[in-house]
Amino acid sequence: MNETLNAWNCADEATAIDTMLSCCEAQNWASAMVALRPIENVFELSEAADRVWAMMSEDDWMEAFACHPRIGERKAASAAAKSVAWSRQEQSSVATAELTLLAELADGNAEYEQKFGFTYIVCATGKSADEMLAILKRRLANDRATEWREAAEQQRQITQIRLGKWLVE
Repeated sequence: MNETLNAWNCADEATAIDTMLSCCEAQNWASAMVALRPIENVFELSEAADRVWAMMSEDDWMEAFACHPRIGERKAASAAAKSVAWSRQEQSSVATAELTLLAELADGNAEYEQKFGFTYIVCATGKSADEMLAILKRRLANDRATEWREAAEQQRQITQIRLGKWLVE
């Protein structure tokens, strides 16, 4: 068994929930994950994370989305320290983007939030700032229901990546 996973299985409930919140900042998701302990291996953890995420409500999804900084910004208003550090890594390509591209991202973020009512969320790992802008522009053509599902899928992918980071730290 993974040592980090084993320690989490044995941790007190508050510590275990805090750990899960660093991977996905939806309280109900984190609590549901902790309630599944002990989780025997990394594969089970990954499957459980997806299964629990799929059962969450719109409010839970909104809670998770709200803890992500806008693409091109440093920090969301209420994100945990570990989540902030991971967001910075995930969006590292934006740090070197030209000012015109950053301005386009800021304008696109604002348009997106106006249209859909939540922060544009994209699994930024491995994507350039140009790619994230192109995805943003494409997704602005979605209706709310389609975009809602897309944003939830992006959060699911981010959570899986963060679970992997947590397990090897």
